Amino acid sequence: MSVSPRQTVDAFLNGFRLKDVDAALSTVSDDAKVTVYPLLVVDGTKSVVRSLLEDIVAAFPDVLVTVKNVIELERGRVIVAEFKIEGTQAGDFLGAINQEKHLDLDTAWRFTLSGEENTSRITGIDAYWCQNQLYRRLAVKRQDQVTIVKQKVNA
Repeated sequence: MSVSPRQTVDAFLNGFRLKDVDAALSTVSDDAKVTVYPLLVVDGTKSVVRSLLEDIVAAFPDVLVTVKNVIELERGRVIVAEFKIEGTQAGDFLGAINQEKHLDLDTAWRFTLSGEENTSRITGIDAYWCQNQLYRRLAVKRQDQVTIVKQKVNA
């Protein structure tokens, strides 16, 4: 059965949409390079994507992923997906303390794919979103380390 690059990205997004992190990651090569610009992660590994998706699903159990646009470039070897992540916060997320706020975050992810003629694997992911938009939606008024992250107290 042949799988096109577009079908591979669709499978990733569908797994995420269904909150099935393993299904989403089954499309990602083990040696994929991952960059998440808002988190200052450059050339991370597949584990970065796993952690990010798991954190989203845990912090927003009612997460809704709505794909707005998918653009194929370089004969399908590069695919850009614009999608919105929505949900009500039920746990801390990326350092923002849970205040049960509704999140609607516009994102754009660039997927690089490689593979044989009939198979495709995601070998690179570049994720973008506005971190200030994320903090505004989660009602973080100040963006210094003390406000964003709960401090651990030594007992």
